[in-house]
Amino acid sequence: MASTYTIDASVFLNAFNPHESGHEISNRFLAQLIQKELLIIVPTLLLPEVAAAISRGRSDARLARDFASALIELPHMIWVPLDMVLSQQALVLAATHHLRGSDAVYVATAARFGSLLITLDHEQRQRVADVILAKYPYEVLNELT
Repeated sequence: MASTYTIDASVFLNAFNPHESGHEISNRFLAQLIQKELLIIVPTLLLPEVAAAISRGRSDARLARDFASALIELPHMIWVPLDMVLSQQALVLAATHHLRGSDAVYVATAARFGSLLITLDHEQRQRVADVILAKYPYEVLNELT
């Protein structure tokens, strides 16, 4: 079991949306981390990323803001600002591993803190296998329970 976890927006959004495949697993995974008081390290980029996805998908700005605000209140979360150092690390990862910008920020965050990256993005996971360890929520849920 890892000591710290970096969780990308795909997992939080999947846990949020009961109509998505894998919702229950993502929801239980996050609940286990919180229950076990395990440390979650995420970039501040998570907040606008989830708000944008919810607002665009549901056309509900209030719901988007409320969900992002609820994330801020979760216990055992460390919020890593997207400063110039993290941006430059993400830049190198994006260029070298052909990642989308937001994906590179999560990878850079996980690399900086030695965290296990949890994602639902198969492409992201494959492309960074030589940089960090990345797993799907169901893989870690099995380890936690």
